[in-house]
Amino acid sequence: MLVLHGAGVSSGICIGTAYMLRRSRPEISEYLLPDHLVDSEIERFSRAIKEVHRQLSLILERIPSNAPKEASSFIDTHILILNDSMISEEPIQLIRNRKCNAEWALHQQGKMLTDMFGKIEDQYIRSKSTDVIQVVDRVIRNLLGQDETDHQSLKKGQIIIANDLTPADTVLLKHKKIRAFVTDLGGPISHTAILARSLQIPAIVAVHNATRFIKKDEDIIIDGKRGVVILSPDKNILTEYRKRNRHITQLKIELDKLQKARSVTKDGKKILLHTNIELPADVKATIKTNAAGIGLYRTEFLFMNRLSAPDEEEQFKNYVKVVKAIPNRPVTIRTLDLGADKQVDGGKHSGDVAINPALGLRALRLCLKSPEIFRPQLRAILRASAFGKVRLMLPMLSGVDELLLALEFVEETKAELKIRGIKYDKKLPVGGMIEIPSAAIAADLFTPHLDFMSIGTNDLIQYTLAIDRVDDAVNYLYDPLHPAVLRLIRNVIEAGRVAKIPVAMCGEMAGDLRFSRLLLGLGLTEFSMHPASLLGIKKIVKTSNIASLKRFAKKILAIKDIGELHAAVDSENEKQNRRNTQK
Repeated sequence: MLVLHGAGVSSGICIGTAYMLRRSRPEISEYLLPDHLVDSEIERFSRAIKEVHRQLSLILERIPSNAPKEASSFIDTHILILNDSMISEEPIQLIRNRKCNAEWALHQQGKMLTDMFGKIEDQYIRSKSTDVIQVVDRVIRNLLGQDETDHQSLKKGQIIIANDLTPADTVLLKHKKIRAFVTDLGGPISHTAILARSLQIPAIVAVHNATRFIKKDEDIIIDGKRGVVILSPDKNILTEYRKRNRHITQLKIELDKLQKARSVTKDGKKILLHTNIELPADVKATIKTNAAGIGLYRTEFLFMNRLSAPDEEEQFKNYVKVVKAIPNRPVTIRTLDLGADKQVDGGKHSGDVAINPALGLRALRLCLKSPEIFRPQLRAILRASAFGKVRLMLPMLSGVDELLLALEFVEETKAELKIRGIKYDKKLPVGGMIEIPSAAIAADLFTPHLDFMSIGTNDLIQYTLAIDRVDDAVNYLYDPLHPAVLRLIRNVIEAGRVAKIPVAMCGEMAGDLRFSRLLLGLGLTEFSMHPASLLGIKKIVKTSNIASLKRFAKKILAIKDIGELHAAVDSENEKQNRRNTQK
């Protein structure tokens, strides 16, 4: 038995046999063409482009009508890349000028584009290079006469093991009723990962050397939530996971009964449970869970699935679609949280040492320096506010001066819309994400200027502990229960209480059942999370007593040893779970 670890991007437990989808990147050699064959080589390249376009269009037609819209949008993105002149025309010039073969010309053009993306600081934008690689490889395989449909022998219910998967692969494999997939490469924000979550396919990515260690038809278990792959499990492990799977199924049935239940503690404290969404299609899950509203709408995903930024009108239509889908419930729209496509002069080092993009020109800093990006988005959000309960949230606040400048932009945009006679909510609530230690420490300085605050624990933890949560070398230090993190969270909640403004939490910590009771004890009354976590959190809320949890939180904050602190949290959770089970 062997255990492999990766990034769980779509939860669920799956037990089955491995299907090895072996598709290494094509090896390309350059060869020179005689003059009389250049035109025919260009024609061969053009035919390949047309054939790949046909293949992708056929995949689009196979997407079920009830599938999430992003399933189509990701395939559309690949078609857009294919049609872009950088892919469909530039290689022709290279073939003509160098008299080289089409595969080599496209390979060189693809390398140039991926190198360009590699220099971009922001991970969202940088991840687009994967789409370029996937499109280029698909065309090259066509030129080489390699069959893209190399999963024809796949049996229903198998688990796919691959170096990487394209969005097109994911749609086709879902159509073949695969149970789960594991890849060597990838990340939680890749199109394939997002699509797996939307299609509810348990998935683990970035399992280094999965294709090397896992054998064809080998029995394996994948735990999508924990990011664990177990090879050739023994009887005891199989029994344990089957039992766990049954428990998950039973728990889901129990939790589904809580959809219409009120989110109120045993001692009558109302707790607001919101969802985080990335795309308009995610609203369906919000409605299904009967969430109090949307606590975080990540607008940067509108910018990801394309080659050019969406204009004001497209953003407006997307925002309005979400707002109208959940009438009378708040929709918190976060302004763009992307990084820069250029380095910050003040952050450069001599030589080739790269700056840390997490500390560079990103989120609100980028928007304030790029009015051509910020103003259209503010106009779109303000226009959408005329159609429902919209709240605007500013990410990555670090200082009050920065906040005041952003608020000036908001007021200027309101004035502009008023002159043009365009309706908007004149009392639009404006909040800030508290995800930088400076903002958490000085939260009381921000409260006079904000209508609400939301704690972004993902960045707050990594900035506080000076570790990159996606870096394998140090992410073991990522600890939501670190005393410094807990004290910062308490400080923000207290600042909100004193100022009498709402404080929510929208980071991953808010959706983790392990921390729910502690956060309730610290005074948190608004949680925003992935829809899949909401009913589990509601169950904890309904079985909790705030007065008791306040005493528990006070005890936790007094513990100095981290190991003892973790044990105390787990002990309290086990005690409460046993008590609730006995009832």
